[in-house]
Amino acid sequence: MEGNNSSWLLWLADDALILGQRLSEWCGHGPVLEEDIALSNVALDLIGQARALLTLAGQREAKGRDEDQLAFFRTDRAFRNLLLVELPNGDFGDTIARQFLFDQFALLRYEALAQQTTDLELAAIAAKAVKEVRYHAAHSAKWIVRLGDGTDESKVRIQGSIDRLWEYTGEFFMDYGMDSQWADTGILPPLASFEMSWLKAVQDVLAEATLESPCADWMQKGGRMGEHTEHLSFLLAEMQVLPRTYPDAQW
Repeated sequence: MEGNNSSWLLWLADDALILGQRLSEWCGHGPVLEEDIALSNVALDLIGQARALLTLAGQREAKGRDEDQLAFFRTDRAFRNLLLVELPNGDFGDTIARQFLFDQFALLRYEALAQQTTDLELAAIAAKAVKEVRYHAAHSAKWIVRLGDGTDESKVRIQGSIDRLWEYTGEFFMDYGMDSQWADTGILPPLASFEMSWLKAVQDVLAEATLESPCADWMQKGGRMGEHTEHLSFLLAEMQVLPRTYPDAQW
């Protein structure tokens, strides 16, 4: 699926699927009931986005694979998600920091897809996703401010979470050589064009939260090429065990 329209759809779908699976691990374990429900709802939104995108990717691929086969019968090397979204949840601050950094990028990406892409089916999926991701971004930003401008302990811990995850944000803006194809087909502008808007949005929230914006010259990369951390293998083992064990099972 490399180098074609369906491979690009996997970038979107796998980001949503893997982060949705990660967030679902909080169900029943949130710090308060309201937040338990909120994180579960965000996870459901992401899984819904993944389903629509995987269905479209399967149709474009034209190899007879549907959303379930793409989700449950690919190995880790075939997934194209960002490294950031596969990282373990850690504590609540780690989860919120990861969500905040991703949400600010996802919102810019979906807005561009909804407004600029010439792919009408993808634009329709993106238009629905924008409404959901705006809520996600507002929710995670609210928690960044609440934790950063809270107690001394919450401030230190959320700053530490932001600092540790920052090195994974550079991959947001790496096109891996796909930018010319997107420009030719009218799908999306280069991802690097989002970087300054993302940085401003992030820095504005961090400033309100009285937190420092990290500096990093080196960034993690590889997820888009199927080069993942060990954490993805464990996540997929749990997510895929039932359909792989009983491939002909029906609900």
